[in-house]
Amino acid sequence: MDLPFQQLNTQQPEREMGLRPDTFESFVGQEKTLERLKIMTSAAKARGDALGHILLSGPPGLGKTTLAHLLGHAMGTQVRVTAGPILEKPGDLAGLLTNLERGDILFIDEIHRLSRTVEEYLYTAMEDFCLDIMIDQGPNARSIRLTLPPFCLVGATTRTGMLTAPLRSRFTLQTRLDYYNPAELLHIALRTCQILKLPVVREGAQEVAKRARGTPRILNNLLYFARDYVQQQKAPALTQALAQKALGLLGIDDKGLDEQDKRLLATLANHPKGGPIGLKTLAVAIGEPEHTVEDVHEPFLLQAGYLQRTPQGRVITVLGLEVLGLRGAGAP
Repeated sequence: MDLPFQQLNTQQPEREMGLRPDTFESFVGQEKTLERLKIMTSAAKARGDALGHILLSGPPGLGKTTLAHLLGHAMGTQVRVTAGPILEKPGDLAGLLTNLERGDILFIDEIHRLSRTVEEYLYTAMEDFCLDIMIDQGPNARSIRLTLPPFCLVGATTRTGMLTAPLRSRFTLQTRLDYYNPAELLHIALRTCQILKLPVVREGAQEVAKRARGTPRILNNLLYFARDYVQQQKAPALTQALAQKALGLLGIDDKGLDEQDKRLLATLANHPKGGPIGLKTLAVAIGEPEHTVEDVHEPFLLQAGYLQRTPQGRVITVLGLEVLGLRGAGAP
């Protein structure tokens, strides 16, 4: 069904409109993770206790930050947000922890990038709700123990394997977020169009959803551009044809692959037998940092079956050759 026509809203900046859901019930997808979080929040509220510590993992853009805020909403507590790279010194962490109130949630994004020194201070904070601070240096050095109110640490990471075993074992719940299926993305696309006051027909929303690489953040960014395109074209609504033209301008094909994805696959395809090529060599060949290849491009290409990781390096698959129009020629 088509959404009712509404004039494009040019008064309110879209970034201030808030596309994040505000309750568990309005959150789409990730059923297993949601069920686990609902059980934890319900039980903690019944006991009048703080939530256990939670580790959310998975590719970027799937809703880890959103879920942290939903936990705060469900518990009726504040969510303090920071990121691993920002916490350079133990004092940075101490400042955050000592300002928490009972039951508050401390959300650390990219927790795998915490420095080892800061991470070690987290151990006693998570287990015993206390913090040992060193005062002075040399012969005058002494340790002061600060008592912390019970709090919940929610960590988000795209690389679970980079977390040390001591830190990982201190989380009560470790749960992974997966890519969204087409039906879930369509639901999110229609909701986003309503919030953005973007008139849309179902086929137009489907066209954007299928090119979003299973990721709501990418989907919403594509819809921002599609809205601008519809407005510029003075069209009454986002149709399938307009969606195809708008996303074609961005260089995104009907599989969700952008120009860098195709460049990566083409580099592998041009190598004898489709690879293997080491990560460092591949990153140099396409002009991207290694972590960008690993965190941005590879997760979707692996999920879609376009490339494989081997001990010797990356190898293109038959499916990867087909999306390049090579259809099995030189398949590994």
